[in-house]
Amino acid sequence: MKYIYQLFIIMLVTFAGEMLHHFIPIPVPASIYGLIVMLILLCTKIIKLENIEKTSDFLIEIMPLMFIPGGAGLITAWGELKGILLPVSVITVVSTVAVMAVTGKVTELVMKFDKRKRGKENERRND
Repeated sequence: MKYIYQLFIIMLVTFAGEMLHHFIPIPVPASIYGLIVMLILLCTKIIKLENIEKTSDFLIEIMPLMFIPGGAGLITAWGELKGILLPVSVITVVSTVAVMAVTGKVTELVMKFDKRKRGKENERRND
């Protein structure tokens, strides 16, 4: 029952992202809106991590299965991709490296911010 409750919370946030996508006229995918909503809810502790942790861990574990339809789509579109394979490959490699670099820098900033925050909390406790 706990997993159903956790999945319900995740689906509710996903639905909120879909609604934001519908009402806000910016070309941002609904999933991004959902991630932002979830981040805000977790940061403000409206939703506690324990309330969604087990189900989200499961969903992350099965994530590779979600790439199978995309791979099958590439196989069926091979005839159309054959002529532009080099540009598509270069774009894929460059964008992957860029995403990895930006993700790494953002992670460093978040960890630095968290370290400062914890340091300040420890100073307050020691006073």
